[in-house]
Amino acid sequence: MNAAAHLPPSALDDWVIAASAELGLDPDTAATSTVLDLARDVAHDVARPAAPVSAYLLGLAVGRAERTGSSTEQALAELSQRLVALAARHRGAGG
Repeated sequence: MNAAAHLPPSALDDWVIAASAELGLDPDTAATSTVLDLARDVAHDVARPAAPVSAYLLGLAVGRAERTGSSTEQALAELSQRLVALAARHRGAGG
């Protein structure tokens, strides 16, 4: 294990705040736990490399949904659930 795996939870919060500031985003909209849950499920049910790609795709889809009038919270909840269900189906189908 590397040292990063043993960082305190506040280190993740600090990173999200810094990364959000760098990208001009509100850190309160980061939905860190939702994204981490998605990444965990996809990594276990599909493949580890699929986790960050899925998180990126989720971000793109949420942005698209916002442009069509959906709230961030609504889009994030619906779209992350769809990806988690897809990952479960992928696992159930034998990968």
